[in-house]
Amino acid sequence: MGNNAKETVEQVQQSEISKRLNTLFQDNFQALNTYAGELQNKLVPFATDMHLRLAEDSEKLKQQIQEEMQQLRARLAPHADDVHSAISKNIQELQAKLAPYAEELKTQVNQNAGELRRKLEPLAQQVQAKLQENMGSLQTSLSPYADELQQQVNQKVEDIKGSLTPYADELKAKVDQTMAELRNSLSPYTQDVQEQLNHQLEGLSFQMKKSIEDLRAQLLERTEDLQLKLSPLAQELREKLQGDAADLRESLTPYMEGLNKKMDQQIEEFRQVVGPYGENFNRLLVQKVEEMKKKLKPYAGETEDHLSFLEKDVRDRFNSFFDSLKQMANEKAPLPALEE
Repeated sequence: MGNNAKETVEQVQQSEISKRLNTLFQDNFQALNTYAGELQNKLVPFATDMHLRLAEDSEKLKQQIQEEMQQLRARLAPHADDVHSAISKNIQELQAKLAPYAEELKTQVNQNAGELRRKLEPLAQQVQAKLQENMGSLQTSLSPYADELQQQVNQKVEDIKGSLTPYADELKAKVDQTMAELRNSLSPYTQDVQEQLNHQLEGLSFQMKKSIEDLRAQLLERTEDLQLKLSPLAQELREKLQGDAADLRESLTPYMEGLNKKMDQQIEEFRQVVGPYGENFNRLLVQKVEEMKKKLKPYAGETEDHLSFLEKDVRDRFNSFFDSLKQMANEKAPLPALEE
C-alpha cells in the first residue's frame, strides 16, 4: 500500500476513533447532567485536547509499537520454533475453549425461537376457537388477544435478551484466561522484554474484548429488531378486530393463519441469522491470536495495528477522567482539574 493510501486509511480510522469518543462523551454526560455547568467547564477543554492529540499520539504510538515489536522479535528469534509451537498450542486451546460457547449460543437461540413460537401460536388457535363459539360481539370478546400478543412478544424478547447477555461476559473471562496462559508460555523467552510483551498482550486483549462488545451489541440489535418486526403484527390484529363484525367472521380465520405464518417467518429468520454468530465470532478471536503469531516471527514486516493501541489509550484516559468526575460528583466536591 502506498504512503498516500496508508495515510488516508489511518485518517479514516482516526475519524472512527473520534466518533466513538464522541459517543462516550454523550453517554457519560447524561449521567452527570446534575453538575452540567461545572462539568462543562472541565469537559470542553478535555474533549478538545483529546481530539487534537489523536494525530500526535497516533504517530508516537506507531513508533513505540514498532520499536517494541523489533525488540520482541530480536529476543524471540533464537527461540522461533518454540515460540511458534507455544502460540500454536495456545490457539488450539482457545479453539477448544470457545467451541462450547458457540454451540451454547446456537442452542440458546434455537430454544428461544422455539419458546417464542410456542407462546405465540396458541393465541391464533384461541382466537379461532373463540370465533366459533361466540355469537355476541366479536370485538369485545377477541380484542384482549391483541393485547396478549403484544405482551407475549415483549416478554419473550426480554427473556431472549436476558439469556444472551451472559454470553459476552463468559467470553471475556475466557479471553483473560487465554492471555494469562499465552503470557506464561512466552515468558521463559522474554525475561528482559517482559514489559513489551505485556503491552502487546494488553493490546490483543483489548481488541478481542472490543470484538466481544461488538458481538453483544449485534445480539441486542437483532433481538430488538425481532421485537420491531413482531410488534406491528399485534397492532395489525387489533385493527382487524375493530373492523366490521360480519366481514370479520368470514375473514378472520384465513387472516389468523396468515398472521401465524408471518410470525413464524420472522422468528425463523432471527434463528438463522443469529444462530451462526458464535462460530463466526470464534473464528474472529482465533484470527487475532494468529495475527499476533505472525507479527512475532523474525523479519515480519511493519504492522499497522497501532491505532488499536491508540483507541485503548484514549478509552483509558477517558474512563479515568470520567471516573474522577463521577466520584467528585457523588461527594459533591470540586471537580478535578484537567490532567496535563
